[in-house]
Amino acid sequence: MPSFRQIVGAVVTGLAMVAAAPAGPRISARSLKMYNAYERRQNPATGLPDGLTDIDVLQFALTLENLETAFYQQGFAMFPDSDFAALGLAPEDITNLKSIGGTEATHVTTLTSAVAGAGIQPVLPCKYKFGFTDATAMVATAGILENVGVSAYLGAAPIVKSAAILGTAASIVTVEARHQTFIRVASKAVAIPSAFDTPLGIRNVFTLAAGFIESCPEGSNLAITPFPALTMTTPAAAGAAAPAAGSTIKVTSTATGATQCAFSNGGIPGGTAFAPFTDGGCEVPQNLAGFTYVNLASDAPGDGVLTDAITLAGPMVMIVS
Repeated sequence: MPSFRQIVGAVVTGLAMVAAAPAGPRISARSLKMYNAYERRQNPATGLPDGLTDIDVLQFALTLENLETAFYQQGFAMFPDSDFAALGLAPEDITNLKSIGGTEATHVTTLTSAVAGAGIQPVLPCKYKFGFTDATAMVATAGILENVGVSAYLGAAPIVKSAAILGTAASIVTVEARHQTFIRVASKAVAIPSAFDTPLGIRNVFTLAAGFIESCPEGSNLAITPFPALTMTTPAAAGAAAPAAGSTIKVTSTATGATQCAFSNGGIPGGTAFAPFTDGGCEVPQNLAGFTYVNLASDAPGDGVLTDAITLAGPMVMIVS
């Protein structure tokens, strides 16, 4: 069976695409009016709505859970069990992989009920473009989606005000982490590559999710602007062979004004290690492990905290075993 890094290499470079234009109206006039009010709160300076509420965070989480649910439904409809068995997965592994899709659907039901219970129209599923080619690519993409899900819940936790909502989110993120670990084990990768998972801000997470979204029903488009895409050009296949610490990676983006590459990883003090961005590349820092998110930034703050204010492009996923 191919190594986890090898099968991931086929899919990580497509994660930072921007979402397409929205589709036609599919929700009530009342809900559309509420959406329009939400959209007008977006701050052009930050790419996020001003005054994010707990319900906004739930809508964001529901957007990700809708995506994950559709991912497993479409993948298992396309590929028979024999395709997964050919990857070296035992029958019980295939059963466990399918159970992940079931729990994602339950998360959708729970979050939908929570949003609707607050008197707000829950966001609806979008039309997605997962680009499935084979079961190998599906398993690789699943590993990335589950990791991004963990990072999303961790990143949103500090802005949630309600203890009840935070508790619900915590009960979901622990399951997302189990999904992630199972997929790594089934892929013959290191089960726990780092002592810490990596939180990721809402705008960075949405940038990754937007690469899978083709269009959304009107009113279900979150008022979030993705960052410009960031793509690794050297090594040519990002993730196929994790660059070693001290080596140089080359990246490309439409963003301008970058002076730093920002490597976000849970094991780094402050969360992010910065390296000078020169001649289209930067040196990979020491002490990276597991999933690492790479952005282009305009500054390198001494506290090691990457904020949206200094983020110019990305994130891009880089896997270090």
